[in-house]
Amino acid sequence: MGYKNEWFLLEADDDIDEIEHREPTEEFLFYRAVATGDVETVKKNCEQGRFIEEEGVGILSRDPVVNLKYHFVITTAMITRLCRQNGMELEQAFRMSDFYIQKLDDIHTKTEVRKLHDEMVMDYTEKMRKYSCNDTNSKHINACKEYIYSHIKERITIEDLSDELGVSSGYLSRLFKKETGVSVSVYIRRQKIDMAKNLLRFSDYSMIEIANRLSFSSQSHFIQQFREAVGMTPKKYRDEYYMVQWNIETDAPKPNDGDA
Repeated sequence: MGYKNEWFLLEADDDIDEIEHREPTEEFLFYRAVATGDVETVKKNCEQGRFIEEEGVGILSRDPVVNLKYHFVITTAMITRLCRQNGMELEQAFRMSDFYIQKLDDIHTKTEVRKLHDEMVMDYTEKMRKYSCNDTNSKHINACKEYIYSHIKERITIEDLSDELGVSSGYLSRLFKKETGVSVSVYIRRQKIDMAKNLLRFSDYSMIEIANRLSFSSQSHFIQQFREAVGMTPKKYRDEYYMVQWNIETDAPKPNDGDA
């Protein structure tokens, strides 16, 4: 009996109806967290042991260790391509992928696979974080970007940054504009809008939930800021780009960000 006929019989089996796969939103957000260098989110995911959870995860092999290895390979492939898309050098991205996948040959327990998975995703994440905060800026400006990145869900002011760095707000404001070409407020807004884009594309959060999550003063303020930056409303953006990242070799158009 051919494999296609075997699938038809399996599809008609009552038992298959009891298997429900996890919503893809969570996986997309995790992949994006790695590719954008979100160390905190990735570390939390690893600590929760999300990779080895069986509920909602496809069964790719009857052997539990082999099944986990297959999922490891899928995760590595997705992360590799998304990191490459976000600026990681091509050869580095694929050499890392080859290195970690080859390590699976010497692993024979679920615990070992999980440990390797956590090392792999943290390695990619830390490299992407360094890439996003490169050394072309001064120490103060890189520290600013680190603070903004780590507190993006909060309301951030120039005073917060100057207090954190121990310099005057006027000095920091001038230095930031000189080195980045934009004001601190514009930079923060762009980072928040980028995060909002990811949430609109890869999550089911409502507009008000996204506005609150990113500390916009109100939903209407979020919509206004988003429209000015992206050229369309958040709803239209979600309607056009929701979950399109499955085609990981193609980026959605990147509208110009306007200044605040």
